[in-house]
Amino acid sequence: MNRIKEVLEQKGIKQTWLAERLGKSYNMVNAYAKNRQQPRLETLLEIADILDIDVKELLVSNKPEQNK
Repeated sequence: MNRIKEVLEQKGIKQTWLAERLGKSYNMVNAYAKNRQQPRLETLLEIADILDIDVKELLVSNKPEQNK
């Protein structure tokens, strides 16, 4: 699962702006934001760069934490 939509909202950035910066359609960015489609790794790295965050911030593990 990614956090693209959450990060966009935190930064006050519209999906249309991100779509323009990526050179992708609004519908594609919206699909990323709603987890209907996952971006390729290269695209995810580009999104992180555009949003000025570490790519790790866009990734959320859905595995339950195990006691160490």
